[in-house]
Amino acid sequence: MHIEFEHSSQSTIGLEWEVALVDATTGALVPRGQEVMKAVHQALPDRADDQAMGPTLTGEFLENTVELVTGVCDTVSQATGQLAELMREIRGIAEPRGLAVFSAGTHPFSRWQEQSVVDKDRYFTVVDRAQYWGRQMVIYGMHVHVGVDSQDKALPVQDRLLAHYPHLLALSANSPYWNGQDTGYASHRSQIFQQLPTAGLPYAFKDWAEYEQHLGDLLTTGVIDDISESRLDVRPVPKFGTVEMRFCDAPSSLRHIGAIAALTQCLVEETSRILDGGGTVEQMRPWLVKENKWRAARYGLDAIIIKDNSLAEPRVTDHLAEIVERLTPIAEDLGCATELSWVLEIIADGAGYQRQRAIADAHDGDLRETALDVVRQVQTS
Repeated sequence: MHIEFEHSSQSTIGLEWEVALVDATTGALVPRGQEVMKAVHQALPDRADDQAMGPTLTGEFLENTVELVTGVCDTVSQATGQLAELMREIRGIAEPRGLAVFSAGTHPFSRWQEQSVVDKDRYFTVVDRAQYWGRQMVIYGMHVHVGVDSQDKALPVQDRLLAHYPHLLALSANSPYWNGQDTGYASHRSQIFQQLPTAGLPYAFKDWAEYEQHLGDLLTTGVIDDISESRLDVRPVPKFGTVEMRFCDAPSSLRHIGAIAALTQCLVEETSRILDGGGTVEQMRPWLVKENKWRAARYGLDAIIIKDNSLAEPRVTDHLAEIVERLTPIAEDLGCATELSWVLEIIADGAGYQRQRAIADAHDGDLRETALDVVRQVQTS
């Protein structure tokens, strides 16, 4: 199977942000995402006509969900600016209806058993195939597309992002609660999503031909009907000429989104420069990547991670500080130095999962207050 990787300008960026609609008073999930999205599109019909150009809103797996999608952007600030514009449009429709926007990896107390799936065949197929696990996909994420200017760079970029998986997941971790219970995880969402048969960590591909064979095998055996249904945590997206980082929990603020997007963009650009200079990217042993994913999901910013194949084990926050320093010159070239510095703010102030727990503790475990605090963060971002 031959897969053509489209041309893309190096290190351009696009963002996808999944958010939920909740009752503005109780903070509970409500199945009105399609209603709000359609109302926004009626107010701005050109947004629905050409989603490829962005920014736009799209529907998602659940009736309570809306996804904000940017266009192809040159800078992180341009991309977060488009998300801010879309969020104003959503809130302008939602608030008069008594609704508010919620953004975290999972909802703290609304039951997954009570959430409905959007009436589309491809979503029903997911539920039919995955059954119990498929019905539990009441989760919300953030995806970052970064352009790469050569097909030959796509898999090394994927490997580089996998080596930094725990750093990005720990920064974004924002899903400690599930069905009203503290899971003990910083990112419970990451553990739920990997239960889908086509999701989770990618395989360690030795070259593009092996990647093509992998997708061809999935298509031939009926595991997927389209290559977009391979929902791996990091993946090349040939039709866009990007590599997509898909494993972060949905942050509750644009500032956190900007920090994570900047770190991702800088890592991709650094990889491109290494390859252009004749260097190579070390492929981290898959079992180490798997262990790092679990450590970050469980412990968040308190995780002790495996740095590389040398098996050095720094605290993730200490290593992040080193990475920010290393990448700052690249960030200055890309125009995202400010956003990259916000990584250090997350370390100092706490990630989303830490704030959720602090709010719950301050209100005697009342998770309605936690949900409404997330809503306030979205409103003020």
